Amino acid sequence: MSATPKPKATKKAPAKKAAPKRATESISPKAKPAPAGKVQSLTAKDFLEALELLVSEEELKKIQRYFKSGEGQYGEGDIFIGVRMGEVFTLAKAYMKMPLKEIEKLLESKIHEARAGAVSMMDFQARDKKTTEAQKKELFDLYIRRHDRINNWDLVDRSAQFVVGAYLFDKPRTILYKLAKSKNVWERRTAIVSTGYFIRKRQLEDTFKIAETLLKDQHDLIHKAAGGWVREAGKQNKQLLLSFLDKHAATMPRTMLRYAIEHLDSKLKKNYMDK
Repeated sequence: MSATPKPKATKKAPAKKAAPKRATESISPKAKPAPAGKVQSLTAKDFLEALELLVSEEELKKIQRYFKSGEGQYGEGDIFIGVRMGEVFTLAKAYMKMPLKEIEKLLESKIHEARAGAVSMMDFQARDKKTTEAQKKELFDLYIRRHDRINNWDLVDRSAQFVVGAYLFDKPRTILYKLAKSKNVWERRTAIVSTGYFIRKRQLEDTFKIAETLLKDQHDLIHKAAGGWVREAGKQNKQLLLSFLDKHAATMPRTMLRYAIEHLDSKLKKNYMDK
């Protein structure tokens, strides 16, 4: 009888090397981010840990192409970890009741997505009908006091309308004219973006006045914002827009003009571009 052949020994596949941890402000926990309404601890630390779980190398590549954070660019030194903004907003909504002292810790973060989460929570709180007038003032005060950390166009655009504009709606708006003359580009952007709330309420005067203040601004991101909000005001009152353009089209920055006339008919567009 022939001996039963011994089975061949199978080679074990080499163990996969663990991917190196990213250098961020937190170490990723094993658990998945808590869905809205099920957050256990409303702290900056927990938010950062949940944020880290959403990191994507592919998203980071997209962000780096979209935001200008290189040397000499408007967002120089800003650090991104690669979280899609839609996911940041969803996570922020789950943490929207975070105390302001914890939100301020997020504003102090070097990570852009953390600061985006912070201003999103401020926006959600400002919009909430349950938020008291005293709480709205605290949100406004935090925004103005820590504007040094609200330091990119998306952070301003995500929060200025309701945190600043809505708070000032029934109050003196002098601070917006002060911001419009600031040396800080993001404070100037806040001045015009905040008027978006007034436009919602069909109050257009401040939008045109602040845009007029910004006519000689040298920054492209101010040209786009001012032109865009003048255009939106023009949807409410076309004649006010045309009067503004009749007065300033010949001398206003071309980018601002292009944004302002975007919704006009082709004949009017040509008329103003040819000035």
